[in-house]
Amino acid sequence: MQPHAPISDATPDVPLAVDLDGTLVRTDTLHENLLVLLKHAPWLLLLAPLWVLRGKAFFKAEVARRARLDVTALPYNADVVAYLREEHARGRRLVLATAADRSIADAVSAHLGLFHDVVASDAGVNLSGARKLERLREVLGGAFDYAGNGAVDLPLWRESRHVIVVHAPAGVLRQAQGLGRPVHRVFEPPPASARTWVKALRVHQWAKNALVFVPLLAAHKATQGGMAPRAVLAFIAFSLCASSVYVINDLLDLASDRRHPTKSLRPFASGALPVRAGVVLAPVLLGLAAALALGTLPLSFSALLAAYFVLTLAYSLRLKQVVMLDVLVLAGLYTVRIFGGALAVGVPTSSWLLMFSTFLFLSLALLKRLSEVRRLRQSNEVSAHGRGYLAQDYEQLASLGAAAGQVSVLVLALYITSKEVTALYAHPERLWLLCPVMLYWVGRIWVMAHRGLVNEDPLIFALRDRVSYAVGAVAALVLWVAT
Repeated sequence: MQPHAPISDATPDVPLAVDLDGTLVRTDTLHENLLVLLKHAPWLLLLAPLWVLRGKAFFKAEVARRARLDVTALPYNADVVAYLREEHARGRRLVLATAADRSIADAVSAHLGLFHDVVASDAGVNLSGARKLERLREVLGGAFDYAGNGAVDLPLWRESRHVIVVHAPAGVLRQAQGLGRPVHRVFEPPPASARTWVKALRVHQWAKNALVFVPLLAAHKATQGGMAPRAVLAFIAFSLCASSVYVINDLLDLASDRRHPTKSLRPFASGALPVRAGVVLAPVLLGLAAALALGTLPLSFSALLAAYFVLTLAYSLRLKQVVMLDVLVLAGLYTVRIFGGALAVGVPTSSWLLMFSTFLFLSLALLKRLSEVRRLRQSNEVSAHGRGYLAQDYEQLASLGAAAGQVSVLVLALYITSKEVTALYAHPERLWLLCPVMLYWVGRIWVMAHRGLVNEDPLIFALRDRVSYAVGAVAALVLWVAT
């Protein structure tokens, strides 16, 4: 993102007024405040229609009063902030001029330490467009430059000495350039990319939904007519539903994600996508998932998918902050996918398979938390924002996780000795080779985690790990020779 070269006659004696939403920060603070309110006190949103009836300014003030926005974690436009620091160093008078509520504007000003004055909305006046221009005339009493980003800023650009355009759509930029005022600087928006939307949907996480195929494969019915297509439909429905939840989770976790070394790069946390896009996208994805499930799969599968959504939403809102309950829920969500696959294709659910998957995925969920706690230790922090674990929990998580992994192998061994195996395999004794294979994989991934080499979801790590593919190939070979 390269700003256009500034014109040469910019002087520090003319004040510079700067918009907040979309200009100084790559987001809308009202939208973010509403998400904070939704996460911590959703019942208060029932009062929102009453607030709106008293005007937009009152609505903003009530939301800001009841939801505390962490302005230190907002996605500031780095180029704009750097430019303002240069102007501040030259002794220029900087004014934060925003339609956001006064409390938010004051907090941003205090955080950056760059602005001499703040003009913002209060409970009585929504300071946008012409009203903002009128207030700036009162405060500044003369010429000023103005930095903005939207069509609502055109009246201010029309009256300003120099125009500064930040991340504006092409149409707005053309309008600004046609006002007859010198365009002092243009900060280009980052190029739109399909990859950004793919990241928001977390398409790479769809690999987890391949678990819906496990019951079909375990029952040796993959080639029976009609079953495989239904499993594919179940995979798509789970993927759409999961993406909906991922979007909701990212919207509700903006503050904590922005403090994370990698999660801060997510599209909504970084400001690459506006939060209003996520608010629209999440219900659309969920609606598509529901329509697909209800229209093509058994009603029992749709009911399970609905339960999956409710549980994942509860996890995003609260359960992930509860120690141990969070990992039990994560393990359960993986197992639900397997159970959903069984309902989609109409095969019985093996209790052995459900027990095995529960302990294995509990181990992997604990491993994920272990990696997060390890980062706490490395950064000399005590606790993680939005999580219930402390840095001192590392050893306990490690022992619990490794034990759960070993129990999953024990369940596998018990399954091999059960009478169900003889009905599916001609040489069930050969299945014993699966035990050392699983012991190796579980042990190895925990050693890798202790070394700090698993810094992401362990299943995603496995999908990128050549050794895991080799282990999978050996396991498939063992199953084949036992059939």
